[in-house]
Amino acid sequence: MNTEFSEFHDELRSVAAGLLGKDRMVGWPALVEAGWAGLEVPEEFGGAGATFDEVAIVCEEIGRAASATSYLGSAVLAVGTLNALQPSDARDDLLRDVASGAARVAVALEPYDFVPDAEDADRVLVVTASGAAEPAVTVTAQPVLDETRRLATVSVPDCAGEVLGFAGDPAAAIARLRDRAAVAVACDSLGLSEAMLTETVEYAKVRHQFGRPIGSFQAVKHACADMLVAIAVSRQLVSAAVAAITRNDPRADVAAAMAKSHACGAAVDIVGKAMQLHGGIGYTWESGIHVYLKRAALNRSLFGSPSTHRQRLAQRYR
Repeated sequence: MNTEFSEFHDELRSVAAGLLGKDRMVGWPALVEAGWAGLEVPEEFGGAGATFDEVAIVCEEIGRAASATSYLGSAVLAVGTLNALQPSDARDDLLRDVASGAARVAVALEPYDFVPDAEDADRVLVVTASGAAEPAVTVTAQPVLDETRRLATVSVPDCAGEVLGFAGDPAAAIARLRDRAAVAVACDSLGLSEAMLTETVEYAKVRHQFGRPIGSFQAVKHACADMLVAIAVSRQLVSAAVAAITRNDPRADVAAAMAKSHACGAAVDIVGKAMQLHGGIGYTWESGIHVYLKRAALNRSLFGSPSTHRQRLAQRYR
């Protein structure tokens, strides 16, 4: 991520951790009040005029807290889509509404299944091959195992209504939106992985077996070291992908595929190790580890599974 604003990023990370640590259920008004909804909205429309660098920090902290927010659909995807459209009165008004909290917008990318945060959205933008439209749609809740996310199926009528065109090649713009969403989910998985490592290490210090802390056992040390190495690789790949998305790098698709495939796959393994190292308590409802495991499992599938992204990478060598 951008080191030029490291002090600001540290402050943003600290504020986000403080807010999200108070309550796992953070509503849309709280996100608006914190200024996160309009981070990437240009200042002329009431936003902060920030970049994906800052959005990535918020996504990571949301994952670290396993927080149930509508940030992915109503801010990351919504603002990213609106910024990719050609300037118009309709687009500009939507940006103002998102930044001010007047409207919560969801974005449906084909095939319109498992759309994040569409169920309670005020408006739904449907991305087509030429742009984004706001037709009358039917939104049906799509229950998933992870209770920290709200997904839905969006049924689109034949008549899509007025289409707001993309600024540039539509196919490239849609591909960038998918890459952006994949990297946002990878940031979430990185945050939850680090949270699980921290919690596991702390538990290993206080849990005693045979008169010794379990953290002194070689098997536990090696397992924690494996978790740390996997997280270090995820951190490097995610940082590179965030930088590529921020710069609109032509090779951002490669960086996004590498980050999404590794970070989200590793997160499931890391949470699984955390549950195992917590022993019997790790499998109980009270431990809370199950929340992270279900979130990590859903993250692995959202916006492309690891195998799908690895197939994309393999295509480069054919």
